[in-house]
Amino acid sequence: MTQTIRRNDKDLQTAVTDELTFNPGIDAAHLVVLANDGVVTLSGEVASLPEWHAAKRAALRVAGVKALAEDMVVRDPGASGTTDADLAKTANHMLEAAVDVPSDTVKAGVRDHAITLSGTVTWQYQREAAARAVMYLRGVTAVANTIALTSTAPMTGAKSAIEAAVLRSAQLNSRDVSVDVNGGDVTLSGTVRSFAERRQAEYVAWSAAGVTGVKNHLTVTS
Repeated sequence: MTQTIRRNDKDLQTAVTDELTFNPGIDAAHLVVLANDGVVTLSGEVASLPEWHAAKRAALRVAGVKALAEDMVVRDPGASGTTDADLAKTANHMLEAAVDVPSDTVKAGVRDHAITLSGTVTWQYQREAAARAVMYLRGVTAVANTIALTSTAPMTGAKSAIEAAVLRSAQLNSRDVSVDVNGGDVTLSGTVRSFAERRQAEYVAWSAAGVTGVKNHLTVTS
């Protein structure tokens, strides 16, 4: 039997702060946590883009978080001596070396230590792989993923395939997740118990052949 954990805002704020502190990859001393009716806001400074993502994931892991707003900034990397030209050269090299990013499909541009990815790929996992390939470079403060998706597979049977995948997933309560398909776009609606379930449902939808967009309207109820 699944137990639903409900917390008041003060307890939720404490739980998120504890989760941030527990994670060795996050310097929680520079972060501020606020909670209001289940909506958590993170603000403050982080040392790197991976730490920024780690802080978001940590907050979303906590039971009772219904939504997350973030106002975190990546600390100025100017002291590292890395220039935009250096970052652009290294980022494009990393994209070329990544086995899960198709060759000659994605390019990286850099301005003020922020990377913009452009190009066209077939699958969402390839877009995500491109972002991962450059996110861990020293001095990067942001990654804007503008890579487009182009479908080379028909969407025949996508709705039933996604619904079957949701049903197979041990992480989802399939009775409360509805799937609608229109062209290459998938819309998810209904309720889930946590952000982990919400992310899993979206991952399932993106995994279907021919999907070029996912609208996640699932509501976290706990």
